[in-house]
Amino acid sequence: MTDLERKLYRIIYNMNRFRKNPTMNDLKRKTGMDEVSIRKAVKNLMSRKELEWNKEKKEWRF
Repeated sequence: MTDLERKLYRIIYNMNRFRKNPTMNDLKRKTGMDEVSIRKAVKNLMSRKELEWNKEKKEWRF
C-alpha cells in the first residue's frame, strides 16, 4: 500500500465512523493531491478488496 493509499484509507475510514462520506474536495484538501491521483489510489484500493462501495446504503465497507 502506498503512502497516498494508506492516507486515503484512514481518511475514509475515520470519516465513515461518524457517518460522513468524504467528498472529493475533502480528500483533495486533506491529502494535498489532485483528483486524478486520488481516483487512481481509490481504484487500487478497491481492486485489492480493501475498500468496497455499498451502492444500496451509499457507504464504504472495509
